[in-house]
Amino acid sequence: MSERPTPPEDWECCESECSPCVWDTYYEELREWNAEQKAMKAAADKDAEGESDVKKSD
Repeated sequence: MSERPTPPEDWECCESECSPCVWDTYYEELREWNAEQKAMKAAADKDAEGESDVKKSD
């Protein structure tokens, strides 16, 4: 599992409307991290559901 992205420090943004801005990069990394977390949770929920089905059939 990757670590949650860290927001840029105040001094890292020059406020010159760079493209991409350090904030743009951060928000893109955060979106990717959130999608990864959602996928991992869905996979864990599916595994847990499969395990409960196995226990019911025992």
